Amino acid sequence: MTLPNPVLPGFHPDPSITRVGDDYYLACSSFEYLPGLPLYHSRDLVQWEQIGNVVTRPGQLAVEKVPTLGGAWAPTIRFHDGRFWLVVTDAMGRGSLVFTAERAEGPWSDGVVMQGMPGIDPDLAWDSDGTCFVTYSGLQLDGDRAGEHLGIQQVRMDLETGQALEEPRSLWSGTGLMFPEAPHLYEIDGTWYLLIAEGGTERGHAVSIARGSRPDGPFESCPANPVLSARSTDRPVQNTGHADLVRTPDGGWALFLLGMRPGGLTRAFSPMGRETFSTTLEWVDGWPVVQPVQLAPPTAPVEHHDDFTGPELGPEWLSIRTPATDWSSLTEHPGHLVLHADGSTMDDPQPRFVGRRQQHRSTVFSVRVDSTDGIGGLSLRIDERHHYDIEVGAGTARAHARVGGLHQTWEQPIPPGPATVRIETEPVAGMGLDALGPDLVRLSVDTGTDTGPVELAALDGRYVSAETAASFTGRVVGMYAAQGTVAFDEFGYRGED
Repeated sequence: MTLPNPVLPGFHPDPSITRVGDDYYLACSSFEYLPGLPLYHSRDLVQWEQIGNVVTRPGQLAVEKVPTLGGAWAPTIRFHDGRFWLVVTDAMGRGSLVFTAERAEGPWSDGVVMQGMPGIDPDLAWDSDGTCFVTYSGLQLDGDRAGEHLGIQQVRMDLETGQALEEPRSLWSGTGLMFPEAPHLYEIDGTWYLLIAEGGTERGHAVSIARGSRPDGPFESCPANPVLSARSTDRPVQNTGHADLVRTPDGGWALFLLGMRPGGLTRAFSPMGRETFSTTLEWVDGWPVVQPVQLAPPTAPVEHHDDFTGPELGPEWLSIRTPATDWSSLTEHPGHLVLHADGSTMDDPQPRFVGRRQQHRSTVFSVRVDSTDGIGGLSLRIDERHHYDIEVGAGTARAHARVGGLHQTWEQPIPPGPATVRIETEPVAGMGLDALGPDLVRLSVDTGTDTGPVELAALDGRYVSAETAASFTGRVVGMYAAQGTVAFDEFGYRGED
């Protein structure tokens, strides 16, 4: 079958997929964002709908104080014995966790801490006796051995208690490339296959596989490893790896994996960060032969609008380290999202911010802002040290650019009353210096006067890309309050590739 790409555009890294009858469920990493661990459903692997998030209430993750890049890393979702199971590492937070649910839509459990498996990227597999094997990447995050990598590890575990039933054992850990990680273990026609990522999650990212007669090895390496990698190629999708294997509706096989779409003259910068892609494979002599990841042709523009009239925000809306319900309201000013500031700005780890993923190369984000009682606007964010903002308040429109330790501001007086602020991303082309970045980011304000929109700044998009920020996430664009109380309505998103 032909699968579309990207499957889930925008910041959707580390996909894991499971099939339950004719239904498919896919989960992704969320790092410091809440709600955490988005869940998607499909019946054909083509059309996907977000059905919720695993982490929807305080206590399930401990992301309040995790550093940038911390939080929910690399889930594995599986269905076994009538229940959904999801294991994940809450890096620098609670540790590795087991969540369960009767329905993928939730509610999900509070999470059990997994004991006796020091590492990341846990996977679940059960043998015919019902024994659970947790296979994981032995990267040490804390203690005296922090930073050391022990390769791919495995333990048998009681998932109800989270207790390992033995000491960890070392398994096949790839072909010798750096950072063996993201293991997934499968039993297929009596043979156990161990699929891993190696080479690092940057341009050297690769998928490799081994097989054996038992879930605990020994494993024989595929002679064609890595079976998938875009390294040293000009393919439009790079960094391909961190894959999960699944049967397709037509009886074939597919890999769902992360990748990046770099842009600019040197193809060095990826605004959307790690996205979810897919590709098909065939089995030859007991080994997978994987097709390179292909991009789908551009489609018509996609538009989304939110008038904030629902009882709660949709599952696609994200906040940073603290739940938006703590400081926002959809009822205080009907038809508006009201944010209450606490003095923090987009430079802080816990801004009063509600945003959604940038999912296309060319985009327009807009929202109408009532800043009568405060200051607020739109921010395009990678992290607290890499973001572009456009805000209004106190008779002034103001654009900010934060790139590491550098900060610049542009100001424009505006008349009183609500104003519409916009962030637009425009891919660049040509051979000049402007083409070094993937796009221009335009920040503008429209007060409804005869002058129309006023552009305050047009900024180089390479400084808010995953590579510049060294981030595992991608751009998230949304509303923030910097002072007082700010009300937002008529949010719009338009995107196309």
